[in-house]
Amino acid sequence: MARQIIKKQAIRLRKGGYSYNYIKEKLSVSKGTLSYWLRDVPYSPNEEIIRRIGLGRLKMAIFKSRQKMDSIEKAQGEAVKEIGNLTKRDLLMLGIGLYMGEGSKTTGVIRIINSNSEILSFAINWFKKACGLTTKNFSLAIHLYPDNNIKKCLRHWSRLTGIPLKQFGKTQIDGRMDKKLFKRGKLPFGTAHLTIRSNNSPEYGIFLFRKIMAWMEVAMKQAGMV
Repeated sequence: MARQIIKKQAIRLRKGGYSYNYIKEKLSVSKGTLSYWLRDVPYSPNEEIIRRIGLGRLKMAIFKSRQKMDSIEKAQGEAVKEIGNLTKRDLLMLGIGLYMGEGSKTTGVIRIINSNSEILSFAINWFKKACGLTTKNFSLAIHLYPDNNIKKCLRHWSRLTGIPLKQFGKTQIDGRMDKKLFKRGKLPFGTAHLTIRSNNSPEYGIFLFRKIMAWMEVAMKQAGMV
């Protein structure tokens, strides 16, 4: 439901003449997803966009935008054909790969960290379908920077993940001066730390951690990586 709402907002903004970059920052959606959602939506830049880049540059920008869109649409089309329909096993392996790259390897800690809400949503869906978890097993902690709006960010992550605010941990604000300027504006909703809570169920505690580690080990061995 949340994705459908965001999709409708993206279409409305695009029809209103806003650029992909503006919509991406406003809704925290990847350009790949936007290109798929908006591929049939006609684009005519609004006055705000025209003022920003000027008429001459606008024509060139539109030309380059069309070239880029053609390339994105071609890549999207080929991807759909090559991947086809995902099976239950495909989803299992995709989740293992995600955890391999983004998951915690600390003993007993099952956690995935990412700033992309779509990846977090997939991770939640994977934990539910592949591991048998429910929403009550999830805890979310948000790491922000000084320029982030805390309440807005918390509502954003709660809305997109379906995790109630009462299951959020303490919000962390990164005040390090060497990172503050670099990250300013680049992570509008911060970084989400999704942690699994066993809720006193042995199968969702250390055993699940060991099982995920075993999945990774078996997959890497069969792939000739170990």
